[in-house]
Amino acid sequence: MIPAGNLRPGMKIEVDGVPFVVADSQWVKPGKGGAFNRTKLKNMRTGAVIERTFRSEEKLPPADLEEKRAQFLYQSGDEFHFMDTETYEQFFLLEDHLGDARGYLKEEMVVTIVSHRGSALAVEVPTFVELTVAETEPGLRGDTASGGSKPATLETGAMIQVPLFVNIGDLVRVDTRTGNYIGRA
Repeated sequence: MIPAGNLRPGMKIEVDGVPFVVADSQWVKPGKGGAFNRTKLKNMRTGAVIERTFRSEEKLPPADLEEKRAQFLYQSGDEFHFMDTETYEQFFLLEDHLGDARGYLKEEMVVTIVSHRGSALAVEVPTFVELTVAETEPGLRGDTASGGSKPATLETGAMIQVPLFVNIGDLVRVDTRTGNYIGRA
């Protein structure tokens, strides 16, 4: 059990049988009465954010989550096919289970599948991925003084902002947490 006073952003807890990740936590000690923790919790199934207040003496169970490594094989329509790296069992997930990870999935990439009581909740891709630029406007000669950026579509369909010198076919490194361009690979 996790004391309510120890809740920090990123922690995964279970409230009423539903897994949540703590998005924000603020410890409040009013002049009168007991201290409490005001939190914002993101539902790991639906993505909805709720605000919840916990008294300092409350204890919460950690979320009963399972993580397994899987290799992304291919996409067929809105089905994304994976293979468990331990058992070699193949399975698929629908597009809505992937969230932001969908834009960074590349064939043969090893990912982490997070599930709660047998149902998949999320797919976690590596923090940094290297992808090829499929489409972008050519940079204008001499337009580097502003240090600007331009939109680029990656081989997976994700859209990111890249510097003006990046061209079609370049291999770029992307931070999957923020979707930011890191550099050329």
